[in-house]
Amino acid sequence: MQTKKVLIIAYYWPPSGGSGVQRWLKFVKYLPTVGVKPYVFTPANPSFAIKDESLLLDVPREAEVIRYPIWEPYEIFFKLSSLFGKKKTAKPTDVVSLKSESIFQRLSTWVRGNLFIPDPRKFWVKPSVKFLEHYLREHNIGTVITTGPPHSMHLIGLKLKQRNSSLKWIADFRDPWSEWGFLDSIRAGERAKNKHRKLERLVTTTADEVLTITPFYVRQFERLSGRKVQLLTNGFDEDDFKNLVVKKSSSFIIRHVGIINEKCNPRPFMRAIEKVLQDYPQMKQHLVVDFIGDVHPAFRAFVVSNPSLKAATTFTPSIPHKQLIAKYGEASVLLLVLTGYKDAEGYMPGKLFEYIATSLPVLGVGPEVGDAADLLHRAQCGRMIDGENTNDIADFIVKQYRRWETEQSMQLTTSAGLTYSRRKIAESLAALL
Repeated sequence: MQTKKVLIIAYYWPPSGGSGVQRWLKFVKYLPTVGVKPYVFTPANPSFAIKDESLLLDVPREAEVIRYPIWEPYEIFFKLSSLFGKKKTAKPTDVVSLKSESIFQRLSTWVRGNLFIPDPRKFWVKPSVKFLEHYLREHNIGTVITTGPPHSMHLIGLKLKQRNSSLKWIADFRDPWSEWGFLDSIRAGERAKNKHRKLERLVTTTADEVLTITPFYVRQFERLSGRKVQLLTNGFDEDDFKNLVVKKSSSFIIRHVGIINEKCNPRPFMRAIEKVLQDYPQMKQHLVVDFIGDVHPAFRAFVVSNPSLKAATTFTPSIPHKQLIAKYGEASVLLLVLTGYKDAEGYMPGKLFEYIATSLPVLGVGPEVGDAADLLHRAQCGRMIDGENTNDIADFIVKQYRRWETEQSMQLTTSAGLTYSRRKIAESLAALL
């Protein structure tokens, strides 16, 4: 088989951690096994909040990683933040807080939402295009893949395509663009949103192929672009789970993995927990709700203000992905929270596929009709329950608690198989290439 060369332009790349890096890291890991040599173009000095050095082990030796310097306006934010009396170290995520604590924070959020379009990485576009034009010719690379967000990555692909019509360009969307709820979080005005729509339309109509991760997003992008869009879901890496040990813990642990931001609302779930503890006081000595990852201060305060919830809840800081697998194995139920997100019926996060890989029961709180609900139904390992249905959520928890009391293992017999393995999905990508 003749090796095909592909350049992937991605902002998030190890040692960056979190969900944004997983999709294309795993594609790059398996593409060499199906006759594709990956080149990765990524910033040399990106600004990211989560770091996970262990993910570097997944980068295959066949991949060539080009780290190119980037300038981002966050450094200005940090400096100005200190001038305005911020005592603690500011984070890039502070710029997008809905409930800013100061005039400076509100102004910063408005600037981010209305002047940095499509995002603060826009300043990387021009120098990257200049560098890559020469690099692609020198290495005889005829295919480029851009993945966003940040959607500035797609503007690099757009410029390269405009300058070389024979270049094959694939645009991959891990999240929406013009209809992304994040734009409301950063107070983007109508003029800014119109600019997003124009750029989105230009990207989606110019690219040779458009990919996205859920059936809902496929329909959304097809409606916005008037063209066919390919579905290529996320998945789980078999290698990550081959040594998974699921063991019955001395506590009944409901575990949530991932960031709880201002848009994610676990409060309906926690109200169901409060009901369970009131109706079944004997569960207090065993029930633990564990949130792994960054948690929005307002939600943490909500939990701490309630004595019964405070006693039952633990907050675990972000941990390397390799260690996270062991945490899956210690859980009794895995929690997915979709309440609060715009178009939550179309949200199917990567961690859900990892949840399914464990064969543990999954409790999803959010739309009972949608992509995540369909996936759980097909995998036969859990269900989505609307956040307003407190009694149903409580009943699900109690049912799983009874299983935990009487059975040796919480694992279920599911039909998920390897349908959603990263290796198998990489084969689908190779076929598209």
